Amino acid sequence: MELGIILVYDITDEKSFENIQNWMKSIKENASAGVERLLLGNKCDMEAKRKVQKEQADKLAREHGIRFFETSAKSSMNVDEAFSSLARDILLKSGSRRSGNGNMPPSTDLKTCDKKNTKCSLG
Repeated sequence: MELGIILVYDITDEKSFENIQNWMKSIKENASAGVERLLLGNKCDMEAKRKVQKEQADKLAREHGIRFFETSAKSSMNVDEAFSSLARDILLKSGSRRSGNGNMPPSTDLKTCDKKNTKCSLG
């Protein structure tokens, strides 16, 4: 059975983003090898209070070879897309293991917030 882990931080709280590194380490030490991970920056509807820049999270996600989305649980922006993305990656990995092709390139389907109107959109 394939599993996925969603790591969520608050874009208005630097400490929550800093804690992501601790969670990454814990996952590496305790989770099954190859578990799918997804980084989510939540509250992208609160652009005026942003403390964590998209570029910081994008860099972290790339360093770990995982997808990154910015979402708003309040407005539901990008929430379905993020969960669908993780589910798709899990299914693809599961299918590739059955077919023997486990060397799929990492995805770079990023979402971000549009600073002009604070609506989350494709990056």
